[in-house]
Amino acid sequence: MAEPEVFAVPSASAEPEPAPSVSVIVPIFEEEATVDELYRRTVAALEDDGRSFEILFVDDGSRDGTFARLERLHAADRRVRVVRFKRNFGQHPAMQAGLARARGEILVTMDGDLQNEPEDIPKLVRAVEAGSEVASGRRQTRHDSWGRTLPSRLINGMLRRFTKVDISDFGCAFNAYRRGAVEPMLGAIGKQKFTKALILSGGASVVEVDVGH
Repeated sequence: MAEPEVFAVPSASAEPEPAPSVSVIVPIFEEEATVDELYRRTVAALEDDGRSFEILFVDDGSRDGTFARLERLHAADRRVRVVRFKRNFGQHPAMQAGLARARGEILVTMDGDLQNEPEDIPKLVRAVEAGSEVASGRRQTRHDSWGRTLPSRLINGMLRRFTKVDISDFGCAFNAYRRGAVEPMLGAIGKQKFTKALILSGGASVVEVDVGH
């Protein structure tokens, strides 16, 4: 697959801001209707927690008004950064693009459709600060059909054997990582579908954190 063409806001030539404590990476595709709410709730959760932060949206080739909304958010709040793919490449290449550009010491990944609750971000961050390299989100009261949960159980079993790590929800994209656990794997992230499993296979320590769904 061809490498995605990337357009970044702000541009690479812009004067860099001081590195924040926390980077929130959000791959997003045609979420015009929810991106403003996602931004508001994420900012509220992080401001209440008192840490410096940035929110790095990766627009995976949206054709609706998502990118225009992201540009407006950046213009109003310099803590918002935006990466745009020229076409749709999928969640995992988008995740890699965000992780590669994030500047925080703790990197939080989450979905862009509000299935993850931004209010849970501080719990994940605190779990990493307490000493784990990965805070693995574990979805409580999942609102998925059996057509999704049954294959998920099979995949979880497979990935437990592969990583030799006994966690219950490899498929949850809502996680926090210490930068040092992610950097050695950046070259491989995005080329397969299981970012968390890849990072854990490198020996990163992990704790599970219950999150809403």
